[in-house]
Amino acid sequence: MSGQLYDEIGEAFEGFKNLPLARYGEVAGFLALVGDVTGRSVLDVASGTGFYSRELKRRGASRVLGVDISSAMVDAARALEESDPLGVQYDVGDVAELRAFEQPFDLAIAVQAFNYAEDVATIERMCRRIHRSLADGAELFAFVQHPDYRFDGPSLAKYGFLCESLGEETEIGPRVRITALLDPPISFVANPPGREVYEKCLRAAGFSDVTWVPLEISAAGVREFGEEFWEDFTSNPALTMLRCRA
Repeated sequence: MSGQLYDEIGEAFEGFKNLPLARYGEVAGFLALVGDVTGRSVLDVASGTGFYSRELKRRGASRVLGVDISSAMVDAARALEESDPLGVQYDVGDVAELRAFEQPFDLAIAVQAFNYAEDVATIERMCRRIHRSLADGAELFAFVQHPDYRFDGPSLAKYGFLCESLGEETEIGPRVRITALLDPPISFVANPPGREVYEKCLRAAGFSDVTWVPLEISAAGVREFGEEFWEDFTSNPALTMLRCRA
């Protein structure tokens, strides 16, 4: 399902990163969490159009492989690589069936990678395949929907997004509709995992030191819009981050 869903979005996905919450929250916060990648190899699961794959290669990563289930996303990523060659490789593939690699990676990143799994068992399988791909002691950094987000809070529209409950709970967590307020808007249905699902699946896969890291708005974002503008997000964050160790 997620492959078809994103096939319809393709290159438009790049526009997400210019929306206020993505630009001044997600991108700045997630890159700060990942930190220095100089000389390190990176596995980017659910890599989309390769935004973070490219960014980490520019920041000195030695080898970067992006894997995404959507062939349209990978086509868009490869087109961007062709127009501005950085040496990033991309594969079409399901993270739950991720192939074995001869050389383990020094770190992995997963941005909204688990929102479309069919069940908890699939999420655990994804975590196991990622763990198998990493060197001992390597870290996985994940950017995720906040499991404690209150859907009855103020709208996120001024930040460029909507996140609405569809009123259906699954074993994974609540089904939600996420809308990026682009022109035209892009909407998709997701099933973000709950806190316990993440923690249990990661630990079952062999990860340790599972740590939740709050997403903070960058200083540039505060300068651009002022602190008051961001209060609806900081009081009820829709997004957060995770780090853990293989």
